[in-house]
Amino acid sequence: MTMQQTPLLMSRIVGRGAQVDPQEEIVTLMAEGTHRQTLKTTWQRANQLAGALAALGIKPGDRVASFMWNNYRHLELYQAVPSMGAVLHTLNIRLGSTDLDYIINHAQDKVIFIDEDLLPLLNPLLDKIPSVKKLVICRHGEGGETTFADTADYEDFITGQPMTYNWPDLDENAPMGLCYTSGTTGKPKGVMYTNRSTYLHTMAQAMTDSMSLSALDAVCGIVPMFHAMGWGIPFTASMLGCKQVMPHRFMDAERLLTLMCEEEVTLSAGVPTIWQGIKAVLEANPSRFDTNHLSRLTCGGSAPPVSMMRWYSEKHSIEMIQGWGMTETNPLGTLSRKVAKRSHLKLSEDQQFENIAKAGLSIPGLEIEIFDEHWNPLPHDGEAVGELLIRGPWICSEYYNDPQPDKFHEDWLITGDVAKIDPEQYLIIADRSKDLIKSGGEWISSVDLENHIVSLEGVQQAAVVAQPHPKWDERPVALVILVEGTNVTKDLILEHCSEIFAKWQLPDDVIFVHEIPLTSTGKINKKNIRADLEAEGYQLPDLRPD
Repeated sequence: MTMQQTPLLMSRIVGRGAQVDPQEEIVTLMAEGTHRQTLKTTWQRANQLAGALAALGIKPGDRVASFMWNNYRHLELYQAVPSMGAVLHTLNIRLGSTDLDYIINHAQDKVIFIDEDLLPLLNPLLDKIPSVKKLVICRHGEGGETTFADTADYEDFITGQPMTYNWPDLDENAPMGLCYTSGTTGKPKGVMYTNRSTYLHTMAQAMTDSMSLSALDAVCGIVPMFHAMGWGIPFTASMLGCKQVMPHRFMDAERLLTLMCEEEVTLSAGVPTIWQGIKAVLEANPSRFDTNHLSRLTCGGSAPPVSMMRWYSEKHSIEMIQGWGMTETNPLGTLSRKVAKRSHLKLSEDQQFENIAKAGLSIPGLEIEIFDEHWNPLPHDGEAVGELLIRGPWICSEYYNDPQPDKFHEDWLITGDVAKIDPEQYLIIADRSKDLIKSGGEWISSVDLENHIVSLEGVQQAAVVAQPHPKWDERPVALVILVEGTNVTKDLILEHCSEIFAKWQLPDDVIFVHEIPLTSTGKINKKNIRADLEAEGYQLPDLRPD
């Protein structure tokens, strides 16, 4: 018997939840109260949005950008744009203008959807992005103006369009999403997701042994929807018919916790700094919040402290699920759960928490391997350390309009991480092969900072290294050698950096030195710098005792 060769298209699954449970809600936290609409209304509006984009001339393959918070309109874009064959390009609102300028022009975005309060961030670029023909502004009663020539109000844009759209038959390998990563030195690189890759990722994410996401869940995605497609959660939740709860721009811990408790959220996803902030609120108000519905917190971006994972488990019976992935992996690569195998039921709780501290087991469908410098696979003994590579049906095989073959080995993606794999097949990240700084789940390129600091007249040499921070995981610190006789100050360097870097990317400290250690090949020896700072008992300015 021959099976049907039905292409794996997002249009076949993202509207399913609206069909099976049409009256379930999408809830968005707003300045005053919450905005609520049903799954059915959301899907109808997504159909109207597709009609409006088609009327604008958007065709399959065209890039449609979003510059938005997590909210109901952003979800409508998630459903409409891939389903109609266009490519949803989620712009990172935290990037500086230099990176945004490059990314929008490289992607050749045709239209940008923007939340009105974010207009001031994009306004300086609007005369530098000629591919953009229209700016669609999402009004929330919060103000925000622009001088861009061709604008539309979101609601006006979709009004009058039919509530059904004839989704096209596409090749399953047709692109549907575009995310740029600044996770390496140099210019940001685009990762183009396909219908097939995201369809399979969506199915895998819903598996019991991954995030165990089901139709019974109320999901609060705190991870930004511009971050690797919100870790895929908007697609999976739309497919299953979950209640979705969105924080919009209101990201302080107390409001997030209140929202999750009031809306009976069962699963939420965010970076460690979010969960540290929520933990502090719970500790300060032990009887104020009812967390009985909250069963799982997914944590990614960087490794969460085991002490925090144990606290959530012991104090609130909440399981923390640790994940490892990259923009290039769509993003789920591995997940670590307290009990991940039947044989683990017999482990002590201490042993279970030892496992959850690791980066996890590969998601079914993916393969991970560690290699030596000659591309020989290394033993999975928990001791051998090698370059981490990954492959599978939702793993990037090249960058958009920027192949970079040195980032790939045969059909493997070179992750840039150095890792171990133990006999239980757990991934253990040992270090990063590139000197990147990960702060609050976002990458900061130390080399880009160094190059810009050195471009300042009076600076002879600069090195930027990561220093540990209890809230942000890592923060950048700059060591600077000045040309003799110059009067360059810390404030001048930070002001110079702020010309092209976002505020959160700026160094927390500038240390003036007479010498910076180098390797035998003349490269900055960052390993030695970090070791020297640790030996000296260095602490970041905001961590130093009064």
